[in-house]
Amino acid sequence: MLGPAGTGKTMMAKALPGILPPMTTEQAIEVTRIYSSAGELDAKEGLVSVRPVRSPHHTASAPAIVGGGVVPRAGEISLAHHGVLFLDELPEFSRPVLETMRQPLEDHVVTIARAHGSVRFPASFMLVAAMNPTPRGDIAPGEVGQREMDRYLSRLSGPLLDRVDLHVEAPAVPWKELSTAKTGTSTAQMREQVLKARDFSRPRQGEKPNARLSGRELDVMMVLDDPARTLLEQAMVQLGLSARAYDKIRRVSRTIADIEGAQSVRAEHIAEAVQYRLLDRRL
Repeated sequence: MLGPAGTGKTMMAKALPGILPPMTTEQAIEVTRIYSSAGELDAKEGLVSVRPVRSPHHTASAPAIVGGGVVPRAGEISLAHHGVLFLDELPEFSRPVLETMRQPLEDHVVTIARAHGSVRFPASFMLVAAMNPTPRGDIAPGEVGQREMDRYLSRLSGPLLDRVDLHVEAPAVPWKELSTAKTGTSTAQMREQVLKARDFSRPRQGEKPNARLSGRELDVMMVLDDPARTLLEQAMVQLGLSARAYDKIRRVSRTIADIEGAQSVRAEHIAEAVQYRLLDRRL
């Protein structure tokens, strides 16, 4: 999420777990084992039944994020297994620290190697990040502001941003919207939409979510008609998107179609998925 300070980015990130499906028993056991190995399990609580949410500070080290130590210990990405890892003020994190997450984001596991052996920790987490357009929190009008924003964005590598499914703008909220009665969709309503979309996709692909579908599975499960294929081809060529972004657009558009209850992915679903690649247009 990219937008000026005070637009609700952190609030939305903290509300996100409330719309996710509940963990299965197997997932709860996995998370509990990780917390137990890290010494963070609440003995009174027992089994961890709520999806974890981790939000490390931007001064955190690489071992704190991905795991490490003389005796390998799970890091924040593993403690966020089956949950959410929220990185606020993303460009303020050390670039080497951010780069260590590239492999776990792809493989959903992290391997900590030491002279006496190696340990594999699961790390299937949802990465949510927020950033201001510039270090001062807002953006000046005109070319000066654009250059300042580009310099700030340059702290993030293209390969890392390429691994993030959605790049969305969080613009400043106008006074009229702040002062009027709220009419948006509630968390409970969003959760119902998510559960219905999961139920809709289950006959097609079982329990595997769209985010875990391989390119080959996408070829089978979302055959595009001519308008949708043409639109996707234009986006790939004109925006210079990577093969990884190609599959991410297909997964997101498949999810948009599932939320609508549509069996086929149409051009409008592709168009909405493409518009969520905001930062690809600036790299």
